[in-house]
Amino acid sequence: MTAPRRTPPGRAGRLRLHHSLQVALRGADLLERKLRILSERHRQLRKAEAAAEQSWHRRLGEAETWLLRGLLLGGERALEAAAVTDRVDVTVEWATSMGVHHPSAASCTDAVRPADRPAPGNTALAHAETAYRAAVRAAAEYAVARAAALLVGVEKDRTRQRVRALRRHWIPRLTAELAAVDLTLEQAEQEDSVRRRWAARTKEGRTE
Repeated sequence: MTAPRRTPPGRAGRLRLHHSLQVALRGADLLERKLRILSERHRQLRKAEAAAEQSWHRRLGEAETWLLRGLLLGGERALEAAAVTDRVDVTVEWATSMGVHHPSAASCTDAVRPADRPAPGNTALAHAETAYRAAVRAAAEYAVARAAALLVGVEKDRTRQRVRALRRHWIPRLTAELAAVDLTLEQAEQEDSVRRRWAARTKEGRTE
């Protein structure tokens, strides 16, 4: 938060402080509403992240189990012969939650086995290939869920800090300054009233 500008004296300063205080109060209310929405969204994303992580570990464990079986049945030569060297393409979709741009979904294009490459030499390696494809998709989904939760969490923390700055520092400071100006104006009005009464009595004494 930036320091308040120098307040002009008198009623003009009071109007400026009152306006600034109202803006700060409305801003704090809006930020708290945003914080509630972001907190709920972050909770949902963290839950999705945890589920995606479990799915990824499960898929990876299944793939490693089939790979081990395939190696025991056919050896490393069978694995090398069945390997697919083409890459997997991952496409990430994006969404926006309360102004936060974050990944929302991922789709994978599986590597294609070239026509001149032999099929896996045993059933276990064939199952391993299928399982690893599923593990890659699960990994992409986990990466998306984790990134989304991280980005929304960062914005949630930033919004909480802004609310705290308004509620604990900015609003109390404006309130105190406004109270001081009100007191100064009240004292000035009282002093002016006393001077007017004194001037009126003095004038009446001269006319008698």
